[in-house]
Amino acid sequence: LIFIISLFLGTTITISSNHWVMAWTGLEINTLAILPLISKSHHPRAVEAATKYFLVQATASTLVLFSSMTNAWYTGQWDITQLTHSTSSLILTAAISMKLGLAPFHFWFPEVLQGSPLTTGLLLSTVMKFPPITLLFMTSQSLNPSLLTVLAILSVAMGGWMGLNQTQTRKIMAFSSIAHLGWMTIILVYYPKLTLLNFYLYAMMTAAVFLTLNSMKVLKLSTLMTAWAKAPSLSTILLLTLLSLAGLPPLTGFLPKWLIIQELTKQDMAPAAMIISLLSLLGLFFYLRLAYCATITLPPHTTNHMKQWHINKPISPSIAVLTTLSIMLLPISPMLAT
Repeated sequence: LIFIISLFLGTTITISSNHWVMAWTGLEINTLAILPLISKSHHPRAVEAATKYFLVQATASTLVLFSSMTNAWYTGQWDITQLTHSTSSLILTAAISMKLGLAPFHFWFPEVLQGSPLTTGLLLSTVMKFPPITLLFMTSQSLNPSLLTVLAILSVAMGGWMGLNQTQTRKIMAFSSIAHLGWMTIILVYYPKLTLLNFYLYAMMTAAVFLTLNSMKVLKLSTLMTAWAKAPSLSTILLLTLLSLAGLPPLTGFLPKWLIIQELTKQDMAPAAMIISLLSLLGLFFYLRLAYCATITLPPHTTNHMKQWHINKPISPSIAVLTTLSIMLLPISPMLAT
């Protein structure tokens, strides 16, 4: 309870701060609060994940402090929105990319997610990404658009490409997160509110997937293949949520992608929009594979699986609400577009 309260405290401090040092303090409280949650199981892999996470986040925090100090040195401003020095904004972009797990600073994220339990994985993929994204949102007018576009395209490419041959669900979710961050970054300079909208919808869909996997106790694809016998309704719902994460049209996940592509074409960035759309097909492939494993009964192979017992446990209200939202929110798009 203390750690979760600290998490929300750190997030709140960062989101509501105007001064760089306060933002940095919030990020540090966040990092320190999530570490015990990662290494809770005392498994060597969990301890390794916590160590990796700590080292990366400490480096990124130092860079945040360094960039804000450089900016204050040159301009006398500690205000977050007044980041006008060009070198500072470059260093900040690198630091926040590290914090978020944007390519080319993404290597720690799948490893850390693989080492932590599913609920902590959910926190790492959603709550922990919110403070850095708000910092990007507040400094968006002084960041370098071409650098962000390159990072974004690289992230979507790496997230899609490296997720193709994964069999662990947590690693697949990590690469999916990296790809989604690419979509958020590409639009950041041109329409920062879309970045936040994309983040909210992504967090909602990811929460639905993680909670579903957690209630079915699924850590790898082979367990997912037999989980249909255990909870058929959950598996069916998981199929729709995964397709929504992939961004297929009648579902919620299509909404941010559609608005982002529309905005990019308005900004004369049709080539970037085309590249990022084609690269997200890589992601679609592994979402489809997850969906296939979740719903096609038994895979065509020779080893006999133990069928699991069907449990008549009701679906928890949080999963029900999150899944409904992550499937049916597309009709609100006219309201957002205006």
